Amino acid sequence: MSYLYDSGYKNVSIDMNIEKKPCDNAYLAIHDTLYVIGGKWKLVILGALVTTGSKSFGELSKMIDISPRILSKELRELELNKLITRKVLDTKPIMTEYSVTPYAESLRELINIMISWGYQHREEIKD
Repeated sequence: MSYLYDSGYKNVSIDMNIEKKPCDNAYLAIHDTLYVIGGKWKLVILGALVTTGSKSFGELSKMIDISPRILSKELRELELNKLITRKVLDTKPIMTEYSVTPYAESLRELINIMISWGYQHREEIKD
């Protein structure tokens, strides 16, 4: 199994089979998941796309308050791991639209649970 990420210079494939251990350990499965969707922005981007539908690059940048450089990097990594699709629209000026793939739809329940927990947590720590 390998994961893809954008190093900033070239696309890099990480071979996760180095230790040749079967992924029957729940901790390894969590590690694999966090490797693909972890970090400060990936779940936020996926959450925005899952809950509101397709968005242009500019809309995403404004919606989640992320710099264009970081957004571009994160979108490339999500696309490399087949979680989002990028569609260049035939408009003037040219626009790019991003949406989740059917594969990423399997994260919808997790994202909704995280949103719910986040609201609950804010209420909990307010007191």
